[in-house]
Amino acid sequence: MAEFLNPFSGLAPDRKLTDRELTRAIRLTLAAEEEAVHLYEALADASDNPLAAKVLQDIADEERVHAGEFQELLRRLLPDEQQKLDEGAEEVREMAEGESA
Repeated sequence: MAEFLNPFSGLAPDRKLTDRELTRAIRLTLAAEEEAVHLYEALADASDNPLAAKVLQDIADEERVHAGEFQELLRRLLPDEQQKLDEGAEEVREMAEGESA
């Protein structure tokens, strides 16, 4: 499993983070949430125990909610975040339209 960098090594920083540092840290936490979703869904899919699969999927869904919270926080901290996400979404829409034409 991938190991994410911990900028604090278990200790609180000796100063407050700048907004830029905070947004980088939030991106790491967002990546960790996505990794957790992948892990829990893989475990759920690999289990033939219905209760275990149900619990693991529920936890994966909770991690997806956390990812949404971090994404919204990034949108609020970075004025151009939504614009960049919209640009990416538009590129996918254009590619999808090209496939259907």
